[in-house]
Amino acid sequence: MDLDLSDHHELLRRTVREFAEGEVAPVAGELDRTKSVPYEIIRKLGALNLMGIPFPEEHGGAGGDTLAYALAVEELARVDSSVAITLCAHTSLGTQPIHLFGSEAQKDEWLPRLCAGEILGAFGLTEAEAGSDAANTKTRARLGGGGWVIDGSKQFITNAGTDISGLVTITALTGEGEISNFLVPNGTPGYEQGEPYRKMGWNASDTRPLTFDDCRVPEDSLLGPRGHGLRQFLHVLAIGRIGVAAMGLGLAQGAFDEALAYARQRRAFGRAISSFQAIQIKLADMATEIESARLLVYRAALLKDSGRDFALAAAQAKLKTGRLAVRCAEEAVQIHGGYGYIEEYPVCRMYRDAKILTIGEGTDEIQQMVIARALGA
Repeated sequence: MDLDLSDHHELLRRTVREFAEGEVAPVAGELDRTKSVPYEIIRKLGALNLMGIPFPEEHGGAGGDTLAYALAVEELARVDSSVAITLCAHTSLGTQPIHLFGSEAQKDEWLPRLCAGEILGAFGLTEAEAGSDAANTKTRARLGGGGWVIDGSKQFITNAGTDISGLVTITALTGEGEISNFLVPNGTPGYEQGEPYRKMGWNASDTRPLTFDDCRVPEDSLLGPRGHGLRQFLHVLAIGRIGVAAMGLGLAQGAFDEALAYARQRRAFGRAISSFQAIQIKLADMATEIESARLLVYRAALLKDSGRDFALAAAQAKLKTGRLAVRCAEEAVQIHGGYGYIEEYPVCRMYRDAKILTIGEGTDEIQQMVIARALGA
């Protein structure tokens, strides 16, 4: 088994790392403080062809694979989770459904602009009673007046309300127990974005509720066959877990990097605190767990790229890295001591950003259910 990255993947990693450290890190704290969506960074990511990494070149993508995408997300999350989730939600959830299930006309209309980062895509699944119970959607769509009429609401939706949001893909009931997916462009009458949530973390990303009140879209806004929405979004969520797992891996690595650097320069009792066994044990455990988690994430990506079943590996990677991100961020704050509680230090932001990784894209409990079922339990 070859565990080394290819030259192509290593070059991508270096490129994204240099971008993250040079363009994102200097402004991440201010973006978090002001809760500002990083439009300039998004435009630069688009210019680097990073907003459409895993999509075909004929549709404006970079023609890369899932591993390349995971590497990019990991390197961004190592510095800032808000930028990483903006890319992640746009790619895995906003663009992926169109790439997988869209008609050629839908692909031609949307993919080039999405891949270029000219517009952001969003995915609307979660509702008040349809989160972990994803099939319990209440939003409805009926045929009428030459198109579909949509009524309902969504919550916790990322990227739908920014100044460059292009469209949202939503799930809706089209019959008794029949779920279908629809493309709803921003600006469609009857489609409104609520005010952004006041969140614990990911402050520089856009998350808000959506409402659909007599919202009318053309008949060809249906994404894929009618009634295939459930199987479609379950597949999309499995792919999305690889991206979120890469986010957890990146945050854990970033927290470790900050903790190690601080421990080397912080002195107590006449020497660097990195020389004390209590700190060394924390750092050693963090580094070991991060490397094991990295293997899980990359394996899930490689399984998908080889056309094999990746759902179990994606769930395992997501479960592992979400918990690890929380632990590494907490340990990094502990190593920083009082300074870790001060917003001036990145580990404070990382600590706030980490917890959602055990909740979003399927809670830890849902991942455990997926894993248990795959094991035949």
